Amino acid sequence: MTRKTVRIAMNGVTGRMGYRQHLVRSLLALREQGGLDLGDGTVLWPEPVLVGRRAPALKALAERHGLEHWATDVDAVLADPAVDIYFDAQVTSAREEAIKKAIAAGKHVYTEKPTATGLDGALELARLATAAGVRHGVVQDKIFLPGLLKLKRLIDGGFFGRILSVRGEFGYWVFEGDWQEAQRPSWNYRAEDGGGIVVDMFPHWEYVLHELFGRVRSVQALATTHIPQRWDENGKPYDATAADAAYGIFELEGGAVAQINSSWAVRVHRDELVEFQVDGTEGSAVAGLRTCRAQHRSATPKPVWNPDIPATEVFRDQWQEVPDNGQFDNGFKAQWELFLRHVYADAPYHWDLLAGARGVQLAELGLRSSAEGRRIDVPEIGL
Repeated sequence: MTRKTVRIAMNGVTGRMGYRQHLVRSLLALREQGGLDLGDGTVLWPEPVLVGRRAPALKALAERHGLEHWATDVDAVLADPAVDIYFDAQVTSAREEAIKKAIAAGKHVYTEKPTATGLDGALELARLATAAGVRHGVVQDKIFLPGLLKLKRLIDGGFFGRILSVRGEFGYWVFEGDWQEAQRPSWNYRAEDGGGIVVDMFPHWEYVLHELFGRVRSVQALATTHIPQRWDENGKPYDATAADAAYGIFELEGGAVAQINSSWAVRVHRDELVEFQVDGTEGSAVAGLRTCRAQHRSATPKPVWNPDIPATEVFRDQWQEVPDNGQFDNGFKAQWELFLRHVYADAPYHWDLLAGARGVQLAELGLRSSAEGRRIDVPEIGL
């Protein structure tokens, strides 16, 4: 067995997602399992190079996890021929320029989304990477969640018949920051810093809908700022200039309609922080992050509307749990493994920068739909 060390520049790893999901639960988890076996006698050994602006934070992370390499000079890291892959988990406003530099340096690129602040920039990244001949991928973690993998199993098995509709509920209450610390960074609520729930979540909904149900053909959205003032990490009040809630209707290829509510100003009264209900002619299912429940046409009860007496049925008990039927790994780690196999074993991979651009497009058109108060067609894009 030959071990091949793969140096991966990780920019923005001091942030919540970059640290927890990508460093600890993905690349370090791969090291803990002995590396990634390519099946040809080669084992990939990821060697993270931590990159960011705050030297003390980077040094502390490196020491905590026994890592040797960290730097605040991204240009110097990209100039290092020993670095193969550039990963970006920075704030959105800084991502586009950094990825351009990585592509110009000949590095393979793997990045969080959205890939850019606008569609033109996202398409340019896809074109530059394709022209440079580097491999490129975009994080699309939701489709690797156990709940959605079970949902896809039902779809692939024809359980639903003709799918009629998809209804999604996502969100939770993000504290304003005055008397309880906010769970999300303050830049998320400033449009000038690339924040906003449409920019954050519509790229997720694009690939979830596209992968499971079909391409989004039109969008009608209402984005709003329910909480106009919040408090930042230093306890100082600031004006929230970005939407903290968005209510979207998406027409899908094939005729199904999806309705998804996204909010950081909603208190949770559901089993999981995100749930999707799919209704079809032959059956329905409700999928969350980890669980999925289904109800077939043949087992559908016959409720009767009568507001004058208490309901005697426990509706949740009328659904059947979809079994795991396998082991589910961390979704971020699973996609990292696929991308590494794509780079080093030429395995197929289609979640690229063009796929990321579709997410940016949907967010851009969603904001436009909200501003103009109308439904907007979503044209197909290409290089």
